[in-house]
Order: sequence, then C-alpha cells, then structure tokens
Amino acid sequence: MSPDRAARFAASYALLRAAADVADHWIQSDHQAATKGQHDHHNGQSSAAGRRACAAHVATYTATQAAALLAGTRLLGIRLRPAPAAGALALSAVTHYVADRREPLRRLADATGKGRFVRLADHGMNGAYALDQAWHHAFETLAALVASA
Repeated sequence: MSPDRAARFAASYALLRAAADVADHWIQSDHQAATKGQHDHHNGQSSAAGRRACAAHVATYTATQAAALLAGTRLLGIRLRPAPAAGALALSAVTHYVADRREPLRRLADATGKGRFVRLADHGMNGAYALDQAWHHAFETLAALVASA
C-alpha cells in the first residue's frame, strides 16, 4: 500500500467510525431505535414498520457518514475518488441495515456458537450490542479500504 493510500485509508476509517457513532447514538430517533429490529415472530415474517424504521435510520446514518467523509477529507486535503467513496458508503449502508434488523446477527451468533453471548444482558454487559458494534467496526474497516482505492 502506498503512503498516499495508507493516509486515505486512515482518514476514511477515522471519519466513517466517528460518523457512525454520531449517527447511531445522536441522530437516530428513539422511534427508529425501538422499531428497526421489529419482526412478526408468530409467522416468521419481517415487520413492515421495522423495515421502514431501519431504512430511515440507515438513510440518516449514511448521510452522516457521507458528510463526514466529504468534509473531513477536504479539510485534510485528501482526495477520494467518487466511485470508491460511493462504494464504501453503499457497503456500510447495506451491512448496517442487515445488522440493525437484529435477527440476521442473532441467527449468525447462534450458528457460530455465540448464542448465549448474543443474549447476555447482565453484569453491565449486553452481548447483542457488543456483537452489533463488532460487525459495524469490521465493515467500516472494509469500507475504508474500498474508499481508499
């Protein structure tokens, strides 16, 4: 990796990660947070309200990341190519939606032997939140690699 690409990666990751925290914890509405993982469990169908809330959250989340990426790289004097930057934002958005629907990560946790951890909610721990954040961090790292191309 060239020094220029390494700088683009480092800046992209820092900006995407910071924007993700702001979008998840400050910009996301209470309604979105409470509804985005909603499923109709008696028939196994996905709730329309849950899908809409998650899509609305992901839209503001992606807009926040895009604004941070654009403003931050300009302030730093780092130039990202539009196509890789758009690809990075798309990767972040799609994977964020999957995680925030909650059921896909719960199923993945069950399949990989993390079923008890994903349901942990005592001693100050929340396993579902920890696994959710690990998922987001991993895909934000991949998105930063894409953006730096």
